[in-house]
Amino acid sequence: MPFSREPLVPGPSAKDGSHSPDFDRPDTDRFGTLVHAVARDRDRMAFAALFRHFAPKILQYCLKLGADRGTAEELVQDVMLTVWLKAGSFDPAQATVGTWVFTIARNRRIDHLRKEMRPAPDPDDPAMTPASHATPEESAQLVQSSRQLHDAIGSLAANQSEVLRRSYFLEQTHEEIAKDTAVPLGTVKTRLRLALQHLKSSLRDEA
Repeated sequence: MPFSREPLVPGPSAKDGSHSPDFDRPDTDRFGTLVHAVARDRDRMAFAALFRHFAPKILQYCLKLGADRGTAEELVQDVMLTVWLKAGSFDPAQATVGTWVFTIARNRRIDHLRKEMRPAPDPDDPAMTPASHATPEESAQLVQSSRQLHDAIGSLAANQSEVLRRSYFLEQTHEEIAKDTAVPLGTVKTRLRLALQHLKSSLRDEA
C-alpha cells in the first residue's frame, strides 16, 4: 500500500491524539509550555525535558513498526531535531504536543520506508502504538543523544546555522533564503546540505 505523510499540524480530527495514545498524557499543558520555551528562547532545558519524555516513546514506536535498532535510534534523532528546529510551528489550537510529535515521527518513518522501497506494517494500525516506558539503559542513552544533538547544532558554522534556522525554524523556501541573505541559490542549497550532513555525522560519530 502507498505510504501517506501527514501535515506537521494535524487537522481537528487528530486533536484528541487518537493516533498517538500516551504520547503526551497526562501533562499536555506542561509540554505545550516546554515547546513554547524552545521556540521563543531556544531553551535547552525545556528541550531536554521534551527529549526525555518523547524519545523513548518514539524509539518503541519505530521498533514496533519493524525498524531495526540502529534505524530506530536514527529516527529518534531526526524527529527530535525537527522538534528543536520547528518548535515555532507548533499550534496548540490544532493539536496536542503528543499528536504533533507523533505526526513528525510517522512522517520520518514513512520517508525511511520509501527510501527502502519495501513493504512494512501499516503505521495506522491501532495495535502499532508506542510503549509508555523505556528501560533505564534506553533512557540514559536517549538523554546522552539529547546532549549530542545540542552540541552538534552549536558546532555548526555561522552561515550553515543561518540557513538551517531559516529553512526549518522560519520555514522559508530556498529561494526566499537566497533573497533575504543575498547569496546565490546554489550556495543556500550547499550550506543547508552541509549543515545536515554535519549534524548527522556528529551524531553518528558520538554513537
